[in-house]
Amino acid sequence: MGKGPARVEILRGIDLTVRRGESVALLGPSGSGKSSLMAVLSGLERASGGAIHVAGEDFGALDEDGLALARRGRIGIVLQAFHLLPTMTALENVAVPLELAGVPHAFDRARVELEAVGLSHRTSHYPAQLSGGEQQRVAIARATGPAPALLFADEPTGNLDAATGEGVMDLLFARQRDTGATLVMITHDAALAERCGRIVTLRDGRIVSDTGVA
Repeated sequence: MGKGPARVEILRGIDLTVRRGESVALLGPSGSGKSSLMAVLSGLERASGGAIHVAGEDFGALDEDGLALARRGRIGIVLQAFHLLPTMTALENVAVPLELAGVPHAFDRARVELEAVGLSHRTSHYPAQLSGGEQQRVAIARATGPAPALLFADEPTGNLDAATGEGVMDLLFARQRDTGATLVMITHDAALAERCGRIVTLRDGRIVSDTGVA
């Protein structure tokens, strides 16, 4: 990843195929390359070599604008730190990305999405007025609202207590089933990884095991 003197070799010899509709956990300790792999697969970072095909697009052939267009409406991302815009209400945090993705009646759709995550009564609240679990529910509604083909979740329960985190994961898997999205989840928690249909374990930038490979 990177160019010239800034180039850093984080991922080495990764060969990974994820089938449509799968739920896959990328499991490994801090520094194993999980988040870097997600960044490359989601088009947030560019790989310095190799071939990357995501949702029918050749990411290696796209420039930054092309990657942004390829992500829009096709890739949803849920992050540990929520990343909601503090000056927007819960409704606006979900509706504005829908508008950018070209979804018609974005605010009506956003209300439906917030209802699906149990927040129909919190649409006018700002992130600072929401609990951590509620903020992550808004983030899930924002990510799944455009019905993306591919959903990434990077340590989605990392900032939540155990009980709240379990509820959020129940919701995330339910929304994945409802939308038919492929889910790729980054985690260092083996118990959480077990909830996925497939576990890919990374260490030092390499895949060391894959339960999806016979």
